[in-house]
Amino acid sequence: MAEMSKTRTWVEGKWYEGNPPLIGPRTHSFWLGSNVFDGARGFEGVMPDLDLHCERLNRSAVNLGMKPTMRFEEMVELATEGMTKFEADEAVYIRPMYWAEHDGPGIIDGDPESTRFCMCLFEAPMPPKGASNSLTLSPFRRPTMESMPVNAKAGCLYPNNARASREAKSRGFDNAIMLDALGNVAELTSANIFMVKDGEVLTPYWNGTFLNGITRQRIIKLLSRAGYNVHETTLTFKDFLKADEIFSTGNYGKVVPVHKLEDRTMDHGPVAAKAREIYWEFAHAKVPA
Repeated sequence: MAEMSKTRTWVEGKWYEGNPPLIGPRTHSFWLGSNVFDGARGFEGVMPDLDLHCERLNRSAVNLGMKPTMRFEEMVELATEGMTKFEADEAVYIRPMYWAEHDGPGIIDGDPESTRFCMCLFEAPMPPKGASNSLTLSPFRRPTMESMPVNAKAGCLYPNNARASREAKSRGFDNAIMLDALGNVAELTSANIFMVKDGEVLTPYWNGTFLNGITRQRIIKLLSRAGYNVHETTLTFKDFLKADEIFSTGNYGKVVPVHKLEDRTMDHGPVAAKAREIYWEFAHAKVPA
C-alpha cells in the first residue's frame, strides 16, 4: 500500500494532519454518493484560478441538491492559509468539498440542511516539463444529463472514468479518449483534450456530457489571445487519428502533450509547448487574465 502524501485538512474550524475520520456508515455520502468537490493547484508560489474553482464548487453543490455553506472568498482564504503548512517547493492539490451528512425525506435524497464542508490539501508533484501520455479509445462512454448529474463535479461520476482508465492501463496506455452518447469525442478519463490540424487548434464542443474544465477554458482564451485560431467543434475519433498533434489540459497536470495514439507515435508539438509556456506565464501573472 502506497504511503499517503503530506496532507492537511480543515473542517469545522480546525486544521488536521493526515486523513481525519469525518464520516460513518450512516453518513448519506458514504453509502449514496452525495458529494461534490473541486480541484485547484498550488505550485511555485501561485494558485491560478483558485477563485473560479471555489465558485464552481458551490454551483456543483446546488446542482447535486446540497446547500453551500461557504462563500468562495472564504475558501480562497482557507486555501491560502493551508498552503503555508507546506514547503515552498512542494506542489499541492487543493480540494474543497461538500457532502450530505443525513438522509432526506426520501432516504435516497440527501438532506441539504446537513451539508458539511472540508478543505483538503495534499502534496502532489506536477508532471515534469517534457512529460507526455499515450492514448487509446475507451469502450466506455460519458453519460448525458438525463442519466447522471454531469452539471456537477460530483464524486459519483468518477467510477465510470476510473473503469475507463483501468481498462486503458491494462492495455499499456496512460489514458483513454472517451466518447459521448452520440459517438463523438468528449474528453479523456481525467482531462480535457485538444488537437491541432494544419495550424488550427480544435477541441470538442462542450455539449454538457463532460466537464468544461477551468484550465480548458483558460487555455482556449490564452491561445486565442496568442493568435491561434481555436475552434470548439464536434470531433470524431478519426479526426484525432489524423491530428498533427494532441495535448490534454486539466488541473492536475495543466498542459500535457500526447506522444502516442493507439499504434501511431507523434512528436511533442509546438502548440502544446506554447500552451504550456503561456499558461505558466499567466499563472505567474506575467500575462493578464
